[in-house]
Amino acid sequence: MTSASLNLTTVEPQTLREWIDRHEDLVILDVRSAAEFAALHIRGSYNVPLPLLTEHTDAVADRLGERVVLVCQSGVRAEQSRQRLAAAGVDTAYVLTGGAPGFAAAGGDVVRGANRWDLERQVRMVAGSLVVLGLVGGRFVSPRLRTLAGAIGTGLTFSALSNTCAMGKALSAMPWNRAAEEPTAATAIAQIPSA
Repeated sequence: MTSASLNLTTVEPQTLREWIDRHEDLVILDVRSAAEFAALHIRGSYNVPLPLLTEHTDAVADRLGERVVLVCQSGVRAEQSRQRLAAAGVDTAYVLTGGAPGFAAAGGDVVRGANRWDLERQVRMVAGSLVVLGLVGGRFVSPRLRTLAGAIGTGLTFSALSNTCAMGKALSAMPWNRAAEEPTAATAIAQIPSA
C-alpha cells in the first residue's frame, strides 16, 4: 500500500473531531464487539461488529451516506470493514487512525463504560502465555511441549499474513467478552440513519 492510498482511506482523530462539528451526514461505525464498544466509544457512533458487517455488508452499505468513518481498536478490523464496504460500492469510507483509544487520547468526545481489556490485548496475553508455557514445559516436563510455542508462532504468522485472527474470534466468544449484549443484524442496521 502506498502512502498516497493510505492518505485516501484514513482519517486522523483531529480531522474527525472537525468533521463531527461540521457534517450532519457523517456516520461513525464502530466495528468492535459490543463489550469493547460498551467500555469506550465515540459519542454518536453506531456499533456494528465486524462479524455482523461481514454477513450483512450490502444491507449496511445501503444505509450509509457520503461520509463514513470506521472505528476499531487499532485499525485492523476497521480496514477489513472498509474493504468489504468498498466491494459493496461504498468508496467514501475512512478508517480512524489510532481507533477509539486514539480518538479519546486526542481529546475527542467519548463515552466510557466498564474498564476491560480490549480483544487485541487479550490475544497478546494468551499467545504470550502459551509460548512461555510451551518453552518452560519443554525444558522441565517434556521437549514435545515446545511444539506449543511453535504452533502459536505459526498461528501468529498466518494471522498477520491473512489479516485475520482465529484466537481473537475464539476469545470474543468467552463469557467476559459477552457481558454486553451483541446487537442483532436487525438492531445494528436499523440504528444507522438512512442515507
